[in-house]
Amino acid sequence: MSVDQAARHRQTLGIETLAVRAGGTELGDVTALDGDVDVAGIETSHALLRYHFGSLSGVLATMLNAQRSRDNEALLEAAQQGTFDDFVVAIWRTYTRPDQLSRARGFFYVAGLAAYGSEDFREFVESIGDLTVMLSSLAEREGLDTKEARDVATVTVAAIRGLLLQEVLTPGTCSEDAVALILRMREG
Repeated sequence: MSVDQAARHRQTLGIETLAVRAGGTELGDVTALDGDVDVAGIETSHALLRYHFGSLSGVLATMLNAQRSRDNEALLEAAQQGTFDDFVVAIWRTYTRPDQLSRARGFFYVAGLAAYGSEDFREFVESIGDLTVMLSSLAEREGLDTKEARDVATVTVAAIRGLLLQEVLTPGTCSEDAVALILRMREG
């Protein structure tokens, strides 16, 4: 491994550390890496992170992917022990906690950028369906056929994201009653 490869590897591994340090609180802010997050512990600088990932948007997307991956692992554990409905409620509670709303802002920021140039956000775009896959699996486990389970999961995730966007734009306007309505729609 060359010195350059070792440095890039260290920086890439450091993104997880950076994401943990940011705690999601600055992720939704475009200025997140303008000095608010301590990167000294990963032996790099803001400028090198931007260079390595191509742009501030690339850094944000990488941080978001790392955080979503951790969230999905925790949610997957919950999914294995609960029902479809339990999992939907767990997703909602995970992303609407006050300390998580800036991460939701970051999600919608990166999603907007990906809409204009998905090739620059390939990993983000490829992972966008992760929750849908987990929900679909639960729906199948509860007796739906594969196509219906996928459709129900897709619509459920879309509704959650729509409500989450509303919550990001107008905090406090959505409640768990809205999630209950999503679950009642599933019943027909």
